[in-house]
Amino acid sequence: MADEREFVLRGFDRSLPMVLLRSRESAMGLFRPLLGENSLTEQQWRVLRALASSPAPMDAGELADTTCLLAPSLSRILVALERRSLITRETPEHDRRRSIISLSEPGREVVADIAPHSEMIYEQLEDEFGAERLQALISELDALAEIGSSVAGRTTRSRPAPEPVPLD
Repeated sequence: MADEREFVLRGFDRSLPMVLLRSRESAMGLFRPLLGENSLTEQQWRVLRALASSPAPMDAGELADTTCLLAPSLSRILVALERRSLITRETPEHDRRRSIISLSEPGREVVADIAPHSEMIYEQLEDEFGAERLQALISELDALAEIGSSVAGRTTRSRPAPEPVPLD
């Protein structure tokens, strides 16, 4: 006989993943026209930004982690950026399986061209939302990301997998 427990889910519009997704889409909607004008996808821009912010070249694994991109997606993005000469890839002599990725000079120029426009969008956000609120939100989301990573780590190691929950 099926388990007849009742389950109550919070409202779909109040679920954390949906609120975060709506917020991300809203924020990215401000930046997409700028990226489109520069023939860049969101993911390509993420890679360029990460490389521009890094004090040293990054290997592909580190770049994937930093940009929250899966390795197969990152590989395709790197091919496209390399074709446009926005990045360079080197293979170390001591480990032919690794790729070390750097921002090329044309890549630096693209980031430098986009940066003032990107900062104008941030200024608009700060005007509408409040600079302090935006910084507080970013700090809170960083803290949530840390907790999520920590909980996920503990969940897979010390807790049994939850049983499937019937939702009807």
